[in-house]
Amino acid sequence: MNTDIFEDLFVLELANNHWGRVERGLRIIKDFSRVVRFNNVRAAIKLQFRDIERFIHRDFRERSDIRYIKKTIDTRLPKEELEQLVRAVKQSGCIPCATPFDEKSVDLCVEFGLPLIKLASSDLNDWALIERIAKTRKPVIASTGGSSLKDLDDLVTFFENRNIPLAINHCVSLYPTEDGELELNQIDFLKNRYPRHVIGFSTHEYHDWSSSIMMAYAKGARTFERHIDIAEDGIAVSPYCSLPEQIDTWFKSYHLAREMCGGSGSSKRLPGEREITYLDSLVRGVYAKRDLPAGYVLQHERIDEDVYLAIPLQKGQVSCRELMSGEVLLREIKTDEAVMIDAIDSPYAYSDRLKQIVYSRGI
Repeated sequence: MNTDIFEDLFVLELANNHWGRVERGLRIIKDFSRVVRFNNVRAAIKLQFRDIERFIHRDFRERSDIRYIKKTIDTRLPKEELEQLVRAVKQSGCIPCATPFDEKSVDLCVEFGLPLIKLASSDLNDWALIERIAKTRKPVIASTGGSSLKDLDDLVTFFENRNIPLAINHCVSLYPTEDGELELNQIDFLKNRYPRHVIGFSTHEYHDWSSSIMMAYAKGARTFERHIDIAEDGIAVSPYCSLPEQIDTWFKSYHLAREMCGGSGSSKRLPGEREITYLDSLVRGVYAKRDLPAGYVLQHERIDEDVYLAIPLQKGQVSCRELMSGEVLLREIKTDEAVMIDAIDSPYAYSDRLKQIVYSRGI
């Protein structure tokens, strides 16, 4: 499975914050895509699709006392305006995607040519919907909030058997989420249990936009999601939603975390030149403890009588790293004189590459 689309991807959840007004949705896309470009990250802007006639039973469509139903009705957009938002996301340089909540909405994702689909936490065991999503063969991001382990195992097996790319987002379905409810160690659990899949972090906390993403990245999360909104039109911003300046902080924290974590965690890192230079300044060089004649053989049994180790290490000098039993002196070495690489008969003396290393270090 090719999971490249998920790697280091930010999903910005526009949800229903357009409030049924396409102009507001376009402003959100414009404002956040500018932040995306400024921070040089890969980002998707995600909508939510619902076919009202199928999604909400007709006997309940007028029930204003049921908040979820009322908001869904109040924020619906006609198909042509949803398409306008999708087109704006594409033109902004972001990736358009959506969470479909019913089968007809899945078909709309295909019609609009969306490259990936999000499966909401609430639908993790809605197999009629999951089957329809799988038929599209599009990559899927699934959030795990509130799911059982069996549901999650079944979902992963389902997509693996069909060779459909699946990213798995750790998510706590509390809106907003307190810092003590984030359960970031679940990222470790998901990485260990599903090593073939990209693991992500979908978050609704609201106290800062730095700490959790830095910890999540360090733990191995590689796709990230937050709800977005703008403070305009006199509409109150939900505490779990992020404003453009907060997403800017979020992106910058990601870059800092990536810089601090460095390269791959699967192999030993290669130290940089600056670090090597510093460590070389602490390496001890080999000095003659007494006058040593040409042809003298340094033996392990009496090495302490012949030489001693001290700083500084000089350019071209044999260090504690190269001192070996059986090395023959090619010339006389006076007391306290540095033992140079050219003064001994050693494998190092016959390798131009190794000699170059010895002469490039020290003072």
